[in-house]
Amino acid sequence: MSSRPRTSTEPRLIPYVTLREGEEGAPNNLVIAGRGNQLRLFYADEEPDDRDVRGVLWARCSQTLRDERHMPTGRPRWRFMHPSRQRETMQALLCQVCVRPARTPLGYIFLEGPDDYTGDEKLIVTAQPPVCARHVRAAVRLCPHLDGRPHVFLVQGAPLYGVKGTVYGYSRDGVQAIASPEDSLPYGHPNLATFLASQLVRRLSSFRHVDLDELLHNLQQAE
Repeated sequence: MSSRPRTSTEPRLIPYVTLREGEEGAPNNLVIAGRGNQLRLFYADEEPDDRDVRGVLWARCSQTLRDERHMPTGRPRWRFMHPSRQRETMQALLCQVCVRPARTPLGYIFLEGPDDYTGDEKLIVTAQPPVCARHVRAAVRLCPHLDGRPHVFLVQGAPLYGVKGTVYGYSRDGVQAIASPEDSLPYGHPNLATFLASQLVRRLSSFRHVDLDELLHNLQQAE
């Protein structure tokens, strides 16, 4: 979630997925190995957690110390999500604000910006982790991408779809980034063998598009 700077009248709430100052990408020690056309991207010192459940390699990023609530510390870099924390919340369907289970009595809540949905889409893919019932208002208030006018989607399930990130290849200077596709790549795509992921993507193929006020009212009634 991309969020705007907090004013003095706003609560001190920073979403769990927000990147913090001091959190930086790890030094580039990527290698490409294999035979013929069967090439694959690796870290020279790769560890099991460097790949997701579908075997795609993920960008490394340092993490700041946690506070007494086990939340990251440091000044927020509002317009960026931490790759590992985005993956953590999206993989387990946790709230991107408080990192608790996001399922509500109505289903999972996903929020998209006002220009992200025309009404014609039958399938939506999203890199925005869900939000819990408690933090819907906070997410709408803090995220400039939503502009206070979010599209709200209720789903009972949101299957994994793929990843967003960067394709790597060889150049005269060694292994280098060669493309950053605007669209996410679905799992099974041939380019994922040399892909470094930074966001996990789920698909919303069976959803209810609801009004924000309607959602808040129904959540209150469901309590």
